[in-house]
Amino acid sequence: MPEISRFLGIVIMMHFDDHNPPHFHVRYNDYRALVSIVDLAVLSGELPLRVSGPVMEWAGLHKDELMENWEIIRKSGAYFKIEPLV
Repeated sequence: MPEISRFLGIVIMMHFDDHNPPHFHVRYNDYRALVSIVDLAVLSGELPLRVSGPVMEWAGLHKDELMENWEIIRKSGAYFKIEPLV
């Protein structure tokens, strides 16, 4: 699963041939979650509050890039890194 971004110990990933709706995977220590790109809702899993805040802030800033990556990675397997939250 390609790593799209990494910041504050949080890893953001996408699968090559993943199911709809468009989403990304978040890993932080033992926590895992799937987050919708469209409305930034947690689809499954859980994240601590101190992690979900930065993840949602980052995703809100990069929503267009996330959607573009979603389309590219599913069609061709290519992807690009997205700037981390600073």
